[in-house]
Amino acid sequence: MSDNPQFDLIVIGAGSGGVRLARMSAQRGARVAVVESRQLGGTCVNVGCVPKKLFVYGSHVQEDIENAAGYGWHVPMDKVEFDWPTLVANKNTEIERLNGIYDRMLTNAGVTIIHGTASLKDANTVVVGGHSYTTRHITIATGSWPVVPDIPGKDCILTSNDMFYLPQLPKQAVVWGGGYIAVEFAGILAGLGVETTLIYRGDLFLRGFDDDIRQFTKQEIAKKGVQLRFGVTINSVETKGTHYRLNLSNGESLETGLVMAATGRKALTDGMGLDEVGVKLDAAGNVAVDEHFQTSVPGIYALGDVIGTPQLTPVALAQGMVLSRRLFGDGQGEMDYSAIPTAVFCHPNIGTVGLTEEEARQAGHEIRLYRSEFRPMRHTLSGRDERSLMKLVVDDQTDRVLGAHMVGPDAGEIIQGLAVAIKAGATKAQFDSTLGIHPTSAEEFVTMREPVA
Repeated sequence: MSDNPQFDLIVIGAGSGGVRLARMSAQRGARVAVVESRQLGGTCVNVGCVPKKLFVYGSHVQEDIENAAGYGWHVPMDKVEFDWPTLVANKNTEIERLNGIYDRMLTNAGVTIIHGTASLKDANTVVVGGHSYTTRHITIATGSWPVVPDIPGKDCILTSNDMFYLPQLPKQAVVWGGGYIAVEFAGILAGLGVETTLIYRGDLFLRGFDDDIRQFTKQEIAKKGVQLRFGVTINSVETKGTHYRLNLSNGESLETGLVMAATGRKALTDGMGLDEVGVKLDAAGNVAVDEHFQTSVPGIYALGDVIGTPQLTPVALAQGMVLSRRLFGDGQGEMDYSAIPTAVFCHPNIGTVGLTEEEARQAGHEIRLYRSEFRPMRHTLSGRDERSLMKLVVDDQTDRVLGAHMVGPDAGEIIQGLAVAIKAGATKAQFDSTLGIHPTSAEEFVTMREPVA
């Protein structure tokens, strides 16, 4: 290493975790550079959380208009028009605004932004566009990328990245996958009037979520018009004029106007020269790190989606804070991955935090379960057949609430508040002693008195 490196830290990747690490480190006095080959903000801002949530809002408008009739608002449905290019253009404008905010945040913090593709020459040198930059520390924060199974016709298949820039909507679409991205995009497409089928090889989607939540979501999504095909997968795709023919594993075929795969993501490490400098990957292709984000090479760190921890923006942000403190602060700080709240923005939403019923039993807890299913008040006049589910998992010996799970409108907003209580170790008695806000759906979480199991 040079006796006088140009930087104290070079961060490769300007996504959520990389930007947070860079900003916090610069504010602690470090000389920091960020290298980014695409737009600032990473997956979340450009082809993830933010544009997806905007699409979710847009896909729910027609249902809101239909619901209005029960409240005396008469909107002729034959007068309602939707223009997909307008939604995409307005989304693009918002994303460009956020890109600018990220640029200003980094620049104002004193971070040098280097545009281009980075590779590692050694543990203290990063090469971008033929230029070498020396540094005391390197952090890999390049995120992940969608994976499409290697089947005949895979070039016809779109990913979530492509969906945000789709020039026009088809009349029919197939979403292939069973994770939250697949479920969310199936809801977006169906809400915008596309005849949508979700195909998943397993017997039920959303593996890892509470089983009650999974079953209830299946019921509610089917009501929204999404055709669910479980226990089957796509073997090949053929082009048929302007449409596609899907050949399925059960011998059937299906014609559609669009195929989107949400079949997993992989760490984005290709072409970085990690193997040449000795940075090891794990069996899944993620950058292997210890509990302090140190890779197999001293001085090279990694965080965010590229290391295989939960692929959530707040996780990457927290990791960036911890690593900045360890490198340029007091040298302390640990990540706590317990009770991470999350949401799935399908129709209706899912919100969850803490242990599922299955996880609690596997961990050896003797548990009590509280469950409430009801029709949200807004639909008593709309007439819509939509229901909500709320569930609490409680340790029977300590009375501590181990998990809270919900399917229903604004589930993410509601669960965020409960996450604080669960992280603080709240008991069911404390939930019971908390007065509800009436009339709200959220009050069900503090009024469930009788265990169902």
